[in-house]
Amino acid sequence: MSLLEVKDISKIYKSKTALSPLSLEAAEGECLVLAGGNGAGKSTLLYLLSGILSPSSGRIMLNHIDLHKNRKQYVKEIGYMPDDFQAEQTLSVEEFLSFYASLRHVGKDRVRAVIDRIGLEEQARTRISKLSKGMRQRLIFGQAILSKPALLLLDEPTNGLDPYWVNVFVKLIKEIQKDGTIVIFSTHMMDVAADAADRIFFMKDGQVIDELSGEEQKDKLTMKLLKLHRQS
Repeated sequence: MSLLEVKDISKIYKSKTALSPLSLEAAEGECLVLAGGNGAGKSTLLYLLSGILSPSSGRIMLNHIDLHKNRKQYVKEIGYMPDDFQAEQTLSVEEFLSFYASLRHVGKDRVRAVIDRIGLEEQARTRISKLSKGMRQRLIFGQAILSKPALLLLDEPTNGLDPYWVNVFVKLIKEIQKDGTIVIFSTHMMDVAADAADRIFFMKDGQVIDELSGEEQKDKLTMKLLKLHRQS
């Protein structure tokens, strides 16, 4: 059973606190959403959980693997989608995913399955430079799920998606949860947070100021989140 354990992690840059000490746990198949305005600390938390940044204090454990002590093994267990797209523009969709598949020892069948899952079958041989913003988002999401990670980390994954693909994204997240993957993603879209989350952490100034349950009625939960967002 997958388990993420985060104990008192923080991030401090000289005199600036980007993330105050934070602890959380997430179990197999659970979806946690990070909500809040710009500069709230959402991306910083994702950077720490992905191993891109090292915490100033605290410990991160995934399936009993300590990130600090065994980073190489830890990162094999995760999938990460950044909030900005960086890739060689001349690569095709299939070439891009095949490159990442080779790094993760994933076969061609899985690459084809992911292309189908993200709705880019017709663009499989299209260069990245020719893709729309939404297609690029779907492609980088596909990269993150290639290896069926134990922990999936997504930074603003719905940016650039049209309403149809936002709905598809929520459905995909629920399917991935059924496979046992822990999903953590950030969003400015309060209705998406209410739709997808088991728990929502609302952040402000590097702190979690409220934790809400995804079991609440969606309309009421969305209104609570919007109110928090306006006050932040």
